[in-house]
Amino acid sequence: MAKKIRLGILGGGGDSLIGVLHRVASHINDNYEIVGAVFNPDHEANLAFAKEIDIPTNRIYKDFDTLVEEEMKLPESERMQVCSIQTPNFLHFPMAKKLLENGFHVICEKPMTTTYEEARILQEAHQKAGTVFAVTHTYTGYPMVRQMREMIKAGALGKIHKVDARYYQGWINPIIHDKDKRSSVWRLDPKKAGISSCMGDIGVHAFNMIEYTTGLQVKSLLCDFNYLYEDNQMDVDGTVLIRMGDYVKGVIRGSQVATGEENGLAISIYGEKAGFRWEQEKPNFLYRLSDTEPVQIYKPGHAYNSDFSLDGTKLPPGHPEGIFDAMANIYLGAARAIRGEDQNDGAFPTMLDGVRGLNFIEATVASHKGGNVWVDMD
Repeated sequence: MAKKIRLGILGGGGDSLIGVLHRVASHINDNYEIVGAVFNPDHEANLAFAKEIDIPTNRIYKDFDTLVEEEMKLPESERMQVCSIQTPNFLHFPMAKKLLENGFHVICEKPMTTTYEEARILQEAHQKAGTVFAVTHTYTGYPMVRQMREMIKAGALGKIHKVDARYYQGWINPIIHDKDKRSSVWRLDPKKAGISSCMGDIGVHAFNMIEYTTGLQVKSLLCDFNYLYEDNQMDVDGTVLIRMGDYVKGVIRGSQVATGEENGLAISIYGEKAGFRWEQEKPNFLYRLSDTEPVQIYKPGHAYNSDFSLDGTKLPPGHPEGIFDAMANIYLGAARAIRGEDQNDGAFPTMLDGVRGLNFIEATVASHKGGNVWVDMD
């Protein structure tokens, strides 16, 4: 077996949901070893958390700059090979840029940066570095999403004419109606989260899912946001009309105030031959719809699935796999890329997906602020 890839972690300490998701995912396929980190800006808390999860403290650094400085002193055979960025959004760009400039591979949470300009700068840095850069649009790692992508690529739907993606959550609803609470959450602070909350956090997942599965690109959009209160600067709900061609259109619906909703990402794609429907809360079921045949249900692990789907399935049919496994598939794709192995071109979201995401986020904000007008994407 190949030696494990030396992994560094930035952020994700304490009770961070993202932190545990990344750590578990990195271990699932036995490709990575966590060798160092900056889990927390408070160094005492940083060290305490490392001890709690049994990571040696000799490479638990006081801050990010110290991590890079000290790691670069180590022989290449001992140095971290890849760093996983799991911090609040405003730190993604400076961290990722410095890592690339020092020759590290990067696995980065989305949104990749807080502005489209930063994303383009990072893209240039990545081209110069020639290292691997993965963006963790986690839901692309689900076997049935990959099956849908491969079937669409093979022509199962024929010409696509309609796409409907939604991502509904309700977690901000108990916060947004209390002025003190909505003023203290970092996701509603543009200095830390960027220019968008709802579209920047979850709407971009729906956008990415559309482009990932259909192989088409959104060319223009029209957006309408809801902020709920005048003192709130960040969107918490929005609807986006999209055009992917003269006769290919759709809608992206996102909300963080959809009362009672949990993690309702879903996508429906309709073509001349058939349609597909998939829901993140029921990830092991892919529905094929037809005008002339009964509904067909595809499930993971069966021999009728594509090689790409089966490659991301770890258990026999009937054993549910979930979000940890989906993220693990992205880490697996990044590991293979770091080792120079051949694999499917959809194995993990890339720098281009990160750039497209920021283009989308800024276009939605421009559309809304411009009076709900159509805005072209690059």
